[in-house]
Amino acid sequence: MAVQNLQIDPQRLWDTLMLTAQIGATPKGGICRLTLTDLDRQVRDWFKAQCEALGCTVSIDEVGNMFACRPGKNEGLPPIAMGSHLDTQPTGGKFDGTLGVLGALEAMRTLHETGYQTNAPVEIVNWTNEEGARFAPAMLASGVFAGVFTPDYAYARADRDGKTFGEELQRIGYKGGQKAGAHKFSAMFELHIEQGPILEAEGRMIGVVQGVQGMRWYEVTVTGEAAHTGATPMRLRKNALIGAARMIERIDAIARQHPPNAVGTVGLIENKPNSRNVIPGEVFFTIDFRHPDENVLDAMEAKLRSALAELLPPLQLGYNETRIWQSPPVKFAADLIECVRVGAAKAGFATRDMISGAGHDAVYVSRVAPTTMIFVPCAGGISHNEAESTSLGECAAGAQVLLNAVLEFDRRLG
Repeated sequence: MAVQNLQIDPQRLWDTLMLTAQIGATPKGGICRLTLTDLDRQVRDWFKAQCEALGCTVSIDEVGNMFACRPGKNEGLPPIAMGSHLDTQPTGGKFDGTLGVLGALEAMRTLHETGYQTNAPVEIVNWTNEEGARFAPAMLASGVFAGVFTPDYAYARADRDGKTFGEELQRIGYKGGQKAGAHKFSAMFELHIEQGPILEAEGRMIGVVQGVQGMRWYEVTVTGEAAHTGATPMRLRKNALIGAARMIERIDAIARQHPPNAVGTVGLIENKPNSRNVIPGEVFFTIDFRHPDENVLDAMEAKLRSALAELLPPLQLGYNETRIWQSPPVKFAADLIECVRVGAAKAGFATRDMISGAGHDAVYVSRVAPTTMIFVPCAGGISHNEAESTSLGECAAGAQVLLNAVLEFDRRLG
């Protein structure tokens, strides 16, 4: 059977996306399905059952990564993986991560119903805690898989309520016996929405992803002195929130000093004691810096630390700053990128070479296996938002190119 004759079912893929979107559905049309919650367990159980119905063997490693494997003609070859994640942001959309898993499921369903036999085994991966919304840092379990983090480091990550990753993984029943990283891939392809506006603006259907920009996350605590708002003169105040506000503005300015690729964001703020008649005594906030060049990230980090030392002591404020995570820029595998180009050409779609602005599990997997990504457009470039949207046709295009690329790579292995 010729590779190009295998056609995914667009409506079945769309129906599956809409079905799973009900698990954690929000009133505004998005999904809140945080890592290792009961809703995460529910979607995992559903995914496992769907894969087993296709004759796949589902295994789970010690940090909850799920691998659904379909045998190939040559069991001596490591599997070709397709995958992404099923966890979401607190106000996440229906497609971020989920499309990569369910597009892979649709590709697997197509292989199953046509009886097509690949040379290598083919499998779908659901990576744990890609978002980092509940347990920082992001891409945690793919990081353990790649040897970037230890399992114990992952188990000790705590959410804002003090619950740990290890406890919650055990609680939902997804702490597997397989050692993370023991599972080897011939390659991994990750399908994803772009999470940016470029493909839509240029009228291209498929982004051929060359790599991912570097990322660094920081946590800062500014300490002042809580005091009565009415009884404390302005000149004697040690207002931690004023210091934090000036830093937030400076962080934005630092990113703007490195156009066009640098971005800098303060996304999480906790003000204490958070009372209307108490001067804030402590503020915690996070910083996210990204750029494709490590040297620029070094410069941004130096400016951040200089700003803390410049702005806070004159306000009689102390501070503590920690870089909690960094992910260097990544270049994907040239032969896999070529397979995506071939797959898109066979499907008749216009492509564009791209660098990913967002982090993905493919970032860490690329350290231990040949890896690449496939992007499809999303409306207005909006993601990490309940309004995140893409079309049936765009989802289907991504899944078709994913299947084509996997089969092209498998043909070359054979």
